[in-house]
Amino acid sequence: MIGIIPAIDVIDGKCVRLSQGDYQQKTVYNEDPLEVAKWIEDCGIRRLHLVDLDGAKASRIINHKALEKIATHTSLVIDFGGGLKSDDDLRIAFECGASMVTGGSIAVKDPEVFESWIGRYGKDKIILGADCRNEKVSVSGWTEDSTEEIVPFIRKWREKGIENVICTDISKDGMMQGPSLQLYRKIASEIPGVHLIASGGVSCDKDINLLDEAGIPEVIVGKAMYEGKIKL
Repeated sequence: MIGIIPAIDVIDGKCVRLSQGDYQQKTVYNEDPLEVAKWIEDCGIRRLHLVDLDGAKASRIINHKALEKIATHTSLVIDFGGGLKSDDDLRIAFECGASMVTGGSIAVKDPEVFESWIGRYGKDKIILGADCRNEKVSVSGWTEDSTEEIVPFIRKWREKGIENVICTDISKDGMMQGPSLQLYRKIASEIPGVHLIASGGVSCDKDINLLDEAGIPEVIVGKAMYEGKIKL
């Protein structure tokens, strides 16, 4: 059965959602991410995907206090991402309570550093963030498109030891028009052994069931959860 991972995205210390990664299309759902995290935990969920959107834009960790509050006051297993570019960023994230961290832009712009993190912390602690637009990897909080094709990009890092991959189709994110099933099937079929976490576009239980039928092991849910389209 597919695993459900709720997402909390943070800007200015608040729980928000963007549409298609556009910082100008921002909806604030709660002033306090900890309240949302406690609600998620009360629903029986164990995992949380926490994203520092300010950090993603600034290329350094910013909202680590939100991470620390959630880690201190809940028992959620948190994977944290957004702006992690240095060893110091990673140290802060783990010290503030992250169980895992997600690196995306760093894997494109500074692959040697990202590879060193895999060796130092292990494949269970490091997740590859493979965010794409038109199957091209996007970086810097989705504000830049690279020339890297998504499937070869994931395959390269799978060969370097990565197992867990969060793949977000940016064109679907926050739109609640359904996930990129074709893309996820392609990745799963072409890269054996990858643990694929689908993200973006999930609008209802049917979407989750379709991902489950496609053999996708986990899915991140965001806007549909906040707007009551999916009941945790």
